[in-house]
Amino acid sequence: MKIVILTTDNRAPHKQYQKPEPYFGTAPEALLQGFAGLSGVEIHIVSCIRQPVKSPEKLAPNIFFHSLVVPKIGWMRTGYQGCIRATRKKLREIQPDIVHGQGTELDCSISAVFAGFPNVLTIHGNMKAIAEVYHARFGSFHWCAAKLEAVALKRTNGVFCNSAYTEQLVRPRAAKTWRVANALRLGFFTETPQKNTFVRPVFLNIGVAEPRKQQLALLAAAARLHQRGLKFELQLVGQRGGQSDYGQQLAQALAIAEQAGYARHLGMLSAPQLIAAMDTAAALIHFPTEEAFGLVVAEALSRNLKFFGATTGGVTDIAKDVDGAELFPADDFDSLENSIARWLEAGCPQPKTAAATMRARYHPEVIARRHLEIYREVLSQK
Repeated sequence: MKIVILTTDNRAPHKQYQKPEPYFGTAPEALLQGFAGLSGVEIHIVSCIRQPVKSPEKLAPNIFFHSLVVPKIGWMRTGYQGCIRATRKKLREIQPDIVHGQGTELDCSISAVFAGFPNVLTIHGNMKAIAEVYHARFGSFHWCAAKLEAVALKRTNGVFCNSAYTEQLVRPRAAKTWRVANALRLGFFTETPQKNTFVRPVFLNIGVAEPRKQQLALLAAAARLHQRGLKFELQLVGQRGGQSDYGQQLAQALAIAEQAGYARHLGMLSAPQLIAAMDTAAALIHFPTEEAFGLVVAEALSRNLKFFGATTGGVTDIAKDVDGAELFPADDFDSLENSIARWLEAGCPQPKTAAATMRARYHPEVIARRHLEIYREVLSQK
């Protein structure tokens, strides 16, 4: 089977055009790791980019890479017309059996549905829901992304939904949906180390600083736990939020927390660095108000971390029947705080079987094989 994956080459949004190889979002990267281990599959990755870059022709024996340069006028301001046309031209050369657009945030899904081939989409972030959360203004990025998402959902043969929450939002707007979780990268399935008694337990909180992720409220809860005399450190991983109002407020709160010694900011971490941080931590706290899937939750549980989370979106699916996972309403910080205090006072007992559960559910090969089943279903109907 010949499959085209439309996904974003992250050298473009991060302006790292000097890098010699493309790199992708964590979920597409993990899926490609699964496809690389399967026989009888030929994968072509097609990514639009704003300026020429050097790239290898192959990323694996059965995975080819194509970089398409699209001028500035061809992006969102024209409804991604340049990306759509460049993609159509390349796909006529490749002649795939099916096209898979990864995400509705940028050009990938809208290019997939106008490709002229059987196509499916994956929803990574629900742009309509995010636009509503941010009260997106007319013509803003999130407003435009939500409108283009609606067009793509209406035209595609079907949509991969990474959680029950996503499926609930998408089902009324798409011809067909399938519940398929995001895969985890292979590095998260290496052997987990045995953890000894924690002298000063570390809690990780991972994600870009923004109101949906509630880092400010988590720092306030950490301050109250510190005032109780409990010993721990909250480590925040991810971008601080730059010069946004929320980012500046978070920087001020972090300065107080770092001086008091109960929290600090680690910045951005590579996958190996993140795995190392998880393997020395005691627990993950992930408490968003909106979340399509919550990949970081599955990643932490794959390292047998204790998990405290919110009953939000896909987090509920991931944590269901998993050893060591505790969930609370996203506005119930009192229950979260008291549960953390009890766990600290009990000596921080660690999960035993969470990693095995994550392997069974989210290993790249498991998810890749499920993708192939759905591709065959779509092609049989065509």
